[in-house]
Amino acid sequence: MGLDIKKPYLKIGSPPYPPMQKTTHAFGLAQKALPLNAVKGTDDFVLPQGGKAPILAHTIEVFEKSFLVDDIFVVVSDEDRELCKNEVIHPYNFHKVADVLAGGETRQASVFNGLQRTSDDTDIIIVHDGVRPFVTEEIIEASVESALQWDVAIVAVPVKDTIKVADKDNFVQSTLDRSQLWAIQTPQVFRREILMKAHLYAQEHNIDATDDAALVEQLGYRVKLVMGSYRNIKITTPEDLVIAEALMA
Repeated sequence: MGLDIKKPYLKIGSPPYPPMQKTTHAFGLAQKALPLNAVKGTDDFVLPQGGKAPILAHTIEVFEKSFLVDDIFVVVSDEDRELCKNEVIHPYNFHKVADVLAGGETRQASVFNGLQRTSDDTDIIIVHDGVRPFVTEEIIEASVESALQWDVAIVAVPVKDTIKVADKDNFVQSTLDRSQLWAIQTPQVFRREILMKAHLYAQEHNIDATDDAALVEQLGYRVKLVMGSYRNIKITTPEDLVIAEALMA
C-alpha cells in the first residue's frame, strides 16, 4: 500500500524538535466515528488507484510513517471495531496502532474517548479525520512543531470563495472579508493537558462544538493556524472520491 501524493507548498523548520515528555498520539476520526463504508473498503469508499485499500488505511499509513507519532488510537463506531481491526489494522500491519476504540454519540465525545485512553505523561495529541488520506508527513511535522511552540495548532487553508452571511429567508445580510477567512482542516494538535481541560470544561458547561479548537478557544487559549493544502480534502461523498482519484492520478 502506497500513496503517491504531491507535497504541499509550505515551509517548516528542521529537526530536531524541542523535546516532548513522552510521545505523540494521533486519532483517526470522521464526524461521530468513522463510517462503516470508510472501513470496509467498499467500491464507493476506496481510493481507486490505491489497490482498493480502505480510505482509513491510506490515512493511517501517513501517521505510521511519521517519526513524530508513537501511538495511534483509531476511533470508530462500537459495532465496527472488530471489522476495522480485521479489514484495516491487521492486513496492513500497522504497528503504531495501539487500540481501536468505540466512538461516542458525537465527534466531540469520540475525541474524548480517545483522549482518555492516552497516558497522563503524553505531551502532544494529534486529532485527525480518518477520511482525510491526503495529509502528508510535512503537514504533520509543521503542525506539531507549531503546537510545541504555541500549545495549540490547527491546519487550515485560506478561503478562495466569497462568503456571505444570510438570514433565515436566504437574503444576504453581509459579505465577509475573505482575506481573514480560513477553512479548517485536520490535523489539529494540542498539548494534552490543554485539550483535556477543554473537554472537561465543555462537559461541565454543556458546550458542543464542531471541532476541538473551538473548545480550547472557550478557555481563552490562542489557536495558531498552520498552512495546510487544498489537496487535504475530506472524503465523505461519491463526488469527493472523484476528486481523490484525480489527485492520485
